[in-house]
Amino acid sequence: MTEVEIALGSKRRNRCAALIADSKGATAVEFALVAAPFLALIVALIQTFLVFFAQELLESVVQKSSRLILTGQVQSQQMKQDDFKKAVCNQIVILFTCDGLMVDVQVANTWSSANTSTPTLSFKPDGTVANSWQFNAGSTGDIVVVRVMYQWPVFLGPLGFNLANLSNGNRLIMASAAFQNEPS
Repeated sequence: MTEVEIALGSKRRNRCAALIADSKGATAVEFALVAAPFLALIVALIQTFLVFFAQELLESVVQKSSRLILTGQVQSQQMKQDDFKKAVCNQIVILFTCDGLMVDVQVANTWSSANTSTPTLSFKPDGTVANSWQFNAGSTGDIVVVRVMYQWPVFLGPLGFNLANLSNGNRLIMASAAFQNEPS
């Protein structure tokens, strides 16, 4: 080997060693590696929080609104389904639109036959819900089940995190109350 070749080889080794030892861009590279999973986790946490918060808000609204039936106010005022839905909607202060609420009120013969399960939604070609909902507030002593449902819009989270439970990509949240109407 000539002296020139030895000098070039030595110079290359010095550059490689200098590059490996240089830590000026290490923080930026480390952040780039950690940022994507961190942001995905934050998005997933926020979306989960909003769904649970909306669910709890709907539960509270259903409990308050059901008292109108329980105490006989719906029956004495001869409220129809739209009137009761408006009363439910008046309890909602944030997060929901009244148009998206679905209200189902049924009378059950026994406590064991009370239907508090989440219904399966069917959709029309235009994307609206095709299900029809009942409204029977019952009379004194009747067992009544109130179910209020809402299609909560969710967005597909990073890394495949998805809270949707409907075919249209939304999440159906539901709150229900079962009670026996008070005597008049």
